[in-house]
Formats: sequence, structure tokens, C-alpha cells
Amino acid sequence: MREGRLGVTLEHGGATFAVFSSHADAVELCLFDDASNETRLPMHREGDEWRVHVPGAGAGARYGYRAHGPYEPARGNRFNAAKLLIDPYARAFDGKLDYSGPVFGFDRAAGADDAADPRDDAAFVPKSIVVDSAFDWRGDAPPKTPWKNTVIYEMHVRGFSRSNPAVDAPIRGTYLGVAHDASIEHLRSLGVTAVELLPIHECADEHTLAKRGMKNYWGYSTLGFFAPDQRFASRRGAQVAELKEMVRKLHTAGIEVILDVVFNHTCEGDHLGPTVSFRGFDNRAYYKLSDENPAKYVDFTGCGNTFDASHEYGVRLICDSLRYWCEEMHVDGFRFDLAPALGRAFTDFDPRAPIFHAIFQDPVLARMKLIAEPWDCSADPMQLGKFRKPWREWNASFRDDVRRFWNGHAIGVGAIATRLAGSSDKLAGRGPTASINFVTAHDGFTLRDLVSYEQKHNEANGEKNKDGNDHNDSTNLGVEGDTGDRAIILARLELVRNFLATLALSAGVPMITAGDEMWRTQHGNNNAYVNDDETSWLDWDLDEDAREMLEFSRGIMMLRKELALSHATAFFRGGAAGEEKDLTWFRADGKELAGDDWNSEVSIGAWFASEREDVVVLLNAADEDLAYSLPPLLQARVAKMNVLVDTRSGRVPAGELPIRTDRAYPLGARSFVLLR
Repeated sequence: MREGRLGVTLEHGGATFAVFSSHADAVELCLFDDASNETRLPMHREGDEWRVHVPGAGAGARYGYRAHGPYEPARGNRFNAAKLLIDPYARAFDGKLDYSGPVFGFDRAAGADDAADPRDDAAFVPKSIVVDSAFDWRGDAPPKTPWKNTVIYEMHVRGFSRSNPAVDAPIRGTYLGVAHDASIEHLRSLGVTAVELLPIHECADEHTLAKRGMKNYWGYSTLGFFAPDQRFASRRGAQVAELKEMVRKLHTAGIEVILDVVFNHTCEGDHLGPTVSFRGFDNRAYYKLSDENPAKYVDFTGCGNTFDASHEYGVRLICDSLRYWCEEMHVDGFRFDLAPALGRAFTDFDPRAPIFHAIFQDPVLARMKLIAEPWDCSADPMQLGKFRKPWREWNASFRDDVRRFWNGHAIGVGAIATRLAGSSDKLAGRGPTASINFVTAHDGFTLRDLVSYEQKHNEANGEKNKDGNDHNDSTNLGVEGDTGDRAIILARLELVRNFLATLALSAGVPMITAGDEMWRTQHGNNNAYVNDDETSWLDWDLDEDAREMLEFSRGIMMLRKELALSHATAFFRGGAAGEEKDLTWFRADGKELAGDDWNSEVSIGAWFASEREDVVVLLNAADEDLAYSLPPLLQARVAKMNVLVDTRSGRVPAGELPIRTDRAYPLGARSFVLLR
């Protein structure tokens, strides 16, 4: 028997089952046959772990646990052996959590949580499945794309291919749909080197959604940290094998797989939520409890509970999960949802917290692509720039400043200049590739909606439009939502091209949100987490505007691959006039920016000089055209430059028309230009 390993281990002609609980009095393994008849086996205690070996048990066995102990919410204990518990280390599940049954650990009819509910809920809880890990990887090798060459595409597995007629109907919206040749060709045409998948860990809908007849489409409500979500399998029970096949095919195409992981909280919610796993095994160990009232949870996540990533078994579970996905499932990296919540012992964020230290010193995990969403729902939420190497961070300042600049919010050019050059103000000492640049993400407006709506329109979510962010730095250019006014549509298209060009050509790692390249709309819904329908699915039936946007997106991302400025691994040297530098910022008259210019201007030019190439970027957020002169030093160095991008045109490159450097460039209102 293998000591110290949790979960299920196939060995010695059977299976060894092991779970953690430091406060339980007894734990039972529950085995279920095809008719759902239950057999209970007592487990023996080894320190804080409970084990039992079952001869003859093998792959496909369905099981769960029951943990015996005191039900004392006031002391933080919520044991209830009437509630079947799923294995925190389960590799797969069968069935879904059914709220029509007594899945709550307390007597809800009493109106409080101080009395245990004695009713058995086994018929209403998903069963854990023993999985045989055998798979023919056919020599699979990770692409190992350097950060400087990485282009991320954030997608939802179901939403990406659900409506794509080029994908075979039986596998649309599945892992295999992402792996389909048509899907891979689309990603490659955009220059995508990594897909970042919204959560694919097995999840459970929140009770509040179930009462409204809705589902958590996004999946930020984790049930099991080792199990691929059943929703995305084309056949029952095939989720593990099909996910591996997806990873293998993406790797063959040179595309890495990054998982959006939600370790900050679980689907069990607050103290009035269901008891399905962690709460029933060891509530005091797995969750952060209030010091004043241990019956309540500390909530840094906005989801009712906070997983205790400082507890030794919490750290172990997270690291075991990450290693499993790396070693067994061959994924290439992780984006950590609400990452600061994992580094808070009490309230303050600690970048050297136990979980971050454990990941850093782990020889497997430290070499993975690690991305932090650097904010949570605490009193001091934003921790951008406080994570240490090797972490990269979603750059909210890039998102906000780029939106405000192009949507006419008069922020001054200093902010947009800093974002274009890699955000040294936020990521000093770590280089531009520490910044994951994005303008939109799954939560919030799409690019099209960002220039079509000034207010959110989330009525379909069933929360009276109270959910979602009220501050979007958006514009509607005079009409809220869709319009037949062609002049407004054309202005919106150009603004989106500005966003895409800025994203593609800034120093840092760009992240595209699925569908933005095809002019996708969610009709003003900026929090479509419950919308498993056309609101969230990509629309592959493209009209002329969408086709032109797709071609522009492909062109601008492919152009990125050619330009040294987009692949910088160190911050550019700016400095004052006369100093040695590789980056010069200048005004419309060709003179270098200085003093109040940084705060008052609405247009800016940047000259990136290197031995390989001279590149000029011109940005004009004003409502009027400008004649833009190039710096005298550039004129002395280069006689002519080619126009590669001018967002007044939907084409990239824009004809590569040469212009003389001693003549002013006619920079259009609200446009982005790149010269080389």
C-alpha cells in the first residue's frame, strides 16, 4: 500500500482509496453498483489521512465517502454522515448535483443552520469515478513557446465551436470540437500560440441559479480540482480521454493549453450552501473561517467562501492538482482566478504566501506558464505588479487605459504611452512579458459592445440588471446598441481596429477574447455567465463587416510576428532629449514630448529604433485629423517609410505605400498608424 498518496491508486489487484480529514471521528468509503446499491467500508486512520484497500476494484468503479464527526457550526465543524461526499481527488464524475434532494447539511426547514439534516442524499450527488490513466500520447511534446512569442486566445470550450457548421455536429461544443481541424485552422490563422480555456474543472451550479432554472455556463464554481467537466465530452464517461485528445492535437499544431483554474473558492458557497465535499470532510481545514464566528466564512471571493490555501493540506491539494494536469493531462500552464485570495492569511496579501512558495520551489510547476488575475473581492482588491517571478499578470491598467484613450475619456498620452511600451510602472524589474495585455475578457463587454453600449444590458441574467460591472469605459458613438446608421457602424469598426492594433503591437503578451476577431456581440450583456445560448456562443455566420474584421485581425496578429518592438523582453530606454535611447515619443510637430505634453495631448507618436528596423507608431484619439511630422533625427536616418497599418483602412498591410519622412503624415481622427 502506497503511503501518503491521496485519491485512488490502482495497485495490488485492486484500488487503494485515501482522503484527508484531521477532525473526523470516522470515514467510510461508499461503493455503488450499476443499480446504485451502496456498500460501505470503514477506513483506517493514518495520522490525518484515512485509507482502505479494496481488492478487485478497478477503473469505472463509482464511489463516494461519508465522514462522521460533530455537527457544531459555532466551532467550525459541519460533519454529517447522512451526506455523501465526492472525492476531492476524483479524476472524473458521473451525474450532477441535484438540488431537489436534501444536499444541504443542515435542516433548511428550521430556517437556520444550527441543526443537522438526517436525510440521506446519495441519490442526488454525483458519484466519483475510478479512472484508468492509460492513453496513447503518440509522442506528444509541449510546444514550449517563449513568452515573447506567445499570443493567447481566451475561449469557452462549449461556446467556441457550438455553432460552427465546419465542425461535425456530434462534437460541436466539446473538447473534440476545439480539436477539430477547422477550429485549429482558425486559431493558427490568427497566430494564436496558446488557448486559455475558461474553467474545465468539474463544476456545480450555485443553488441561487438552480432556483431560477439557470446554469453556471462559465464554470467558476468548482466541484473537483482533478476532474474534466462532463459538459464538454461528446460521450458519457469520455471526458478524460477526449480532453487528452484535444491537448494532443493542439500540441501537434504548435498550440499550448492554459487552464483557467479556480482554487480561491468552491461550489459549496457560504454557510447556507450544500455539503458535497470539503465542508463535510474538514470544514475547519479547507476553508477560512471567521475568528469572531467560526460558523461563518471569510469571503475574499464574492462567492461565499475562501479556500484556505495556507493550510498544509490546502497547499498540497492545489499542488497535486496542478501537477496532475501538467504530468497526466499534458497542459502547459494555468491562469489563477482571483489569485490574491490564495495569498491572504488574514487580510493583507503576501506574494510569499505558502502556496506561491510551494509552486515556486516545485520543479514541475515552476516551469509552467503561470498567470495571475491580480485582484479579488477583498477590501484591498488590486494587487497588480505585486506577484513575483515567474508569474505573469492580467494587466488591468492596460485594459483600462487603452479603453479610456480610444473611447475619448481624455486621460492624457502618458498613460497610453506606458501601456504601449510594456507597463514599466506596474512591472518594474520583470520586463514587458510579465504583462498579459488585454482589452476585453470573458467578463465584460465584447470589443463590438465596447463601442456600441454605454450601459450594461443584463436583463436576461435574471438579476434585474444589477449584476455585472457598471463602469466599462465604453462608448456608443451616439446610439445605444445596434443601428442601421452606416456612418456610426463604420466609426465603430475603426475603433475596434484601433483596439486590436494597440493590443497586437504593444510590448507584452497579447490576449484575444474569442469572437472579438469576428465582430461578436452579446447585445450589451457584460456578465453572460448564465447564458448557454447564442448570447455566448460564437457566431460563425459572418456578414461582410465580420469577415473584414476577421481579415484585419489575422493581418494585425501576423504583422506582430514580424516586429521586434512586439517581442521586447526588456523595457525600452526612453529618457530625456539627447540621451541614448531606443524609444522616442513625439508630438504632431515632430518635437519630443515634455512636461505638460504628457497630460494634455490626445495624440502621440512613438519611434522605436533598433539595428533591425525603425518603426513609428502614431495614435490619434482626437475627433479631427492631424498632419503628423516625424522627428528630425528619424528623417536624417531614414528617407522613406512604408505604411503597414492605417486603421482607416480595414487591410493589413495597408498596401505598404512608401512615404517620405520629411513630409507630414495625414493622421486621421481616431486612428492608429504603423510605419516601417
